[in-house]
This record gives sequence, C-alpha cells and structure tokens, in this order.
Amino acid sequence: MAHYAFIKNNIVTEVITGKDETETAPDGFADWEEYYLNKRPGQDACKRTSYNTVGNTHTDGGTPFRGNYAGVGYNYDSINDVFTAPQPVIEGKTFQLNETTWLWEEIE
Repeated sequence: MAHYAFIKNNIVTEVITGKDETETAPDGFADWEEYYLNKRPGQDACKRTSYNTVGNTHTDGGTPFRGNYAGVGYNYDSINDVFTAPQPVIEGKTFQLNETTWLWEEIE
C-alpha cells in the first residue's frame, strides 16, 4: 500500500491510500502519480509520500522518501522534492527550516 498527496499551489490538499508503486499503472499512464492526478481535476500535482519517513529518516531503517510524510496543509518543495510541515507560529519564538531533516527548529 502506498500513500499519495494531492498538491495545489505547493500546498497538500489531500492524502490518500492507493496502489503500491511497484504495481503497474493502467495503460496510458506513466505511473500511479499520473493516474491519481488524472482523477482529481484542478490539482497541480500528485506525489507519493512515505508514511515511514519523518525528519528525513525512515522509521524502519529503510531509505527516507521526500523528507516527511505529507499531511493536509503541508508544503511541497518541488526544487528539493520534499514535504515540510507549515512553519510554526508561536509568539516570541523564531523557527528555521533544517534542510537536512526538513523539520522546523527553534532558533535560540
């Protein structure tokens, strides 16, 4: 089972469970990302996301995929091909995105 994130204006609008990426996509589609995107008119992109990737680390020791598991409201950075949570907004605190873990860290 694989998960797919739908993206509009670089923001995740929905995450679904879909076909495993190792299964062959239906005729006429290069892959499952293209297939699912075709089912959601108005979305800019559909990208696979790994439930087991957090902080650019795979929780089961495998290869991390796209920085973090996507959630609704997450940002998609197409240049780095990663998902990041929205920047935290906490009064009196400043956060910076760690471009190794793709997590927000408080600046002291």
